[in-house]
Amino acid sequence: MGRTLQNTMINLGLQNACDEAVYQLGLDMEELEEIEEDAGLGNGGLGRLAACFLDSMATLGLAAYGYGIRYEYGIFNQKIRDGWQVEEADDWLRHGNPWEKARPEYMLPVHFYGHVEHSAAGAKWVDTQVVLALPYDTPVPGYMNNTVNTMRLWSARAPNDFNLRDFNVGDYIQAVLDRNLAENISRVLYPNDNFFEGKELRLKQEYFVVAATLQDIIRRFKASKFGSTDTVRTVFDSFPDQVAIQLNDTHPAMAIPELMRIFVDIEKLPWDKAWDLTKRTFAYTNHTVLPEALERWPVDLVEKLLPRHLQIIYEINQRHLDHIASLFPNDVERLRRMSLIEEGGTKRINMAHLCIVGSHAVNGVAKIHSEIVKTQVFEDFAELEPEKFQNKTNGITPRRWLLLCNPGLAELIAEKIGEDYVRDLSQLTKLHEFVEDDLFIREVAKVKQENKVKFALYLEKEYKVKINPSSMFDVHVKRIHEYKRQLMNCLHIITMYNRIRRDPTKLFVPRTVIIGGKASCVRRYHMAKMIIKLINAVAQVVNNDPMVGSKLKVIFLENYRVSLAEKVIPATDLSEQISTAGTEASGTGNMKFMLNGALTIGTMDGANVEMAEEAGEENLFIFGMRVEDVTELDRKGYNAHLYYDRLPELKQAVDQIKSGFFSPKEPNLFNDVINMLFHHDRFKVFADYEAYVKCQEKVSELYLNSKAWTKMVIRNIAAAGKFSSDRTIKEYARDIWHVEPSDLKIPAPNEPREAAQDKTPNGTAA
Repeated sequence: MGRTLQNTMINLGLQNACDEAVYQLGLDMEELEEIEEDAGLGNGGLGRLAACFLDSMATLGLAAYGYGIRYEYGIFNQKIRDGWQVEEADDWLRHGNPWEKARPEYMLPVHFYGHVEHSAAGAKWVDTQVVLALPYDTPVPGYMNNTVNTMRLWSARAPNDFNLRDFNVGDYIQAVLDRNLAENISRVLYPNDNFFEGKELRLKQEYFVVAATLQDIIRRFKASKFGSTDTVRTVFDSFPDQVAIQLNDTHPAMAIPELMRIFVDIEKLPWDKAWDLTKRTFAYTNHTVLPEALERWPVDLVEKLLPRHLQIIYEINQRHLDHIASLFPNDVERLRRMSLIEEGGTKRINMAHLCIVGSHAVNGVAKIHSEIVKTQVFEDFAELEPEKFQNKTNGITPRRWLLLCNPGLAELIAEKIGEDYVRDLSQLTKLHEFVEDDLFIREVAKVKQENKVKFALYLEKEYKVKINPSSMFDVHVKRIHEYKRQLMNCLHIITMYNRIRRDPTKLFVPRTVIIGGKASCVRRYHMAKMIIKLINAVAQVVNNDPMVGSKLKVIFLENYRVSLAEKVIPATDLSEQISTAGTEASGTGNMKFMLNGALTIGTMDGANVEMAEEAGEENLFIFGMRVEDVTELDRKGYNAHLYYDRLPELKQAVDQIKSGFFSPKEPNLFNDVINMLFHHDRFKVFADYEAYVKCQEKVSELYLNSKAWTKMVIRNIAAAGKFSSDRTIKEYARDIWHVEPSDLKIPAPNEPREAAQDKTPNGTAA
């Protein structure tokens, strides 16, 4: 979620009033804002997308709730020590959180372990361990519409009789100390982005948020006037018409068997009725196609922790497979592929399959990604129910990602086209009229230059590094992952360095290359940490070579997070979006840079494809293999040595890393990286290297012509309207949740609310 203060002032239309009031008190609002901690309760794009969606849902007047876990420790703080990433606990609640309100009156029990007893009355889950879920509510204000929604985050609490009800006359002190075991559930966020680690505590977290949330939803449903009918059997008939639940990836997939458990075991609905209601309630958004990211929970673990849920999943699977078998008799291979349970080795539950079978809609997050989901990853399911599969291209909130972070540009745009674009970003197309307007061109360039100077000053103050604000700011910020190919950027840096040294007199367009992002600290994923070390080792050499001077500087941005993104993005000239085609589901950083007047160098991957479609491919720097080329190369077999032998500059760069040129004290330091690049590089860095370097030359060439560069910037900003999360949420609302967004500004609390009930649009709460 990042920081809340400035966003709240903007959405309430109070920023100027607050700035003035605080100034009158002899304080500086910007200094005050810098004191607030980021709420870093997610890993990367997935969590930030949810935050943008909450802002848009409130702005569109949807009756929506965001549910999650109130982690005591969020994503780790990253320190760089001697070029290595070191993690520190993110004690973000140390000084309290003024935006949250604990709601103990809505505390709910969540059960774990135990066993199942079957009788004529049905199944009973007994002898469980209970953990209490304590909700904390954070207000989510819409933009200038007097609407405030709620984000409800659950915190784990041990019940007071925890470990004491087991009539153990034993150790009272130890029993109280053991309360920590229960409360550890909401202690810390797992810092894995696009990587699945099957840990018991993680599964507990996933079930914890799901069980508490579903009880909360059902409590609210039963209390509402819609939920009351006479006969017990039909009480829930209207449930899917009143409630829509969107599963943000498979992490909350246990909600499907949990809702079935509530309907069947507790509310005593017949299975078929319960299943119909469940499917109509849930929809699933897929966020990744990387196999290592897909959740596959071991059956043994689920059986121990959630025995009743395993039985329900088996029953769902049995009925699902019976249905497939009736349509495709004797096709055992298809049954194996489509089963929710993966046999062979340890039996696992494929959570994506569970989500697809248990939802009425499945979507990817960019056109190209949704195609891959349909035709490759889940093709058997799409063949069965093609109408279930949709696309919903991601978006970003223009409130935080333009008004808040780039007031200079926001004001400049408002002068030209009015202020309405903030709620209707498609109006940015009006800027096309000003592409040839010399004054506007100069003003856009001036705002960018001011943002660069401001960021350079910040870097100098916080990190004691001096950079040249007139150089091109070439920025690559996102989670560090092999598929995002920070290594390819690194090879380009080395290539530029070698070119400068080869001919120091030749014209070279000065660059400051800024790379930032956190590496997952899973023991099994140490490559990302090696990549950080390599970038820092290269920076060390480049930044201290007198032959290079100010022509090339390399900065690794420590502790990349929302509040830092708000500073670096408005100052960026060139946005790096260089994942291997077919691996980045959408990306959202790409959209933030586009909206803030950076040009994009990127592959035809994720939302880059649609950005090129909106702005015209000639207004982005598109390079490299397309999805078809990657597929073809896989078919032929990727041989890294081919490129290494054919491209002298690539060979030189790789040899320098290999020989210890960048790590003279430890010549073999980067052996693992080199070995990966040659022998198991799934993301084919060498295959795109040549096209990338050539494309970068075109970037430098255009940068020399400031006016032509700025015109291209304006064309990009004018084409960024599609990428508002308001547009994304309108599509979810209409195509999946079946609710109508409302533009109505509800009356302020001090205004009369005559006929307020007429203004309330009927329909679902999402």
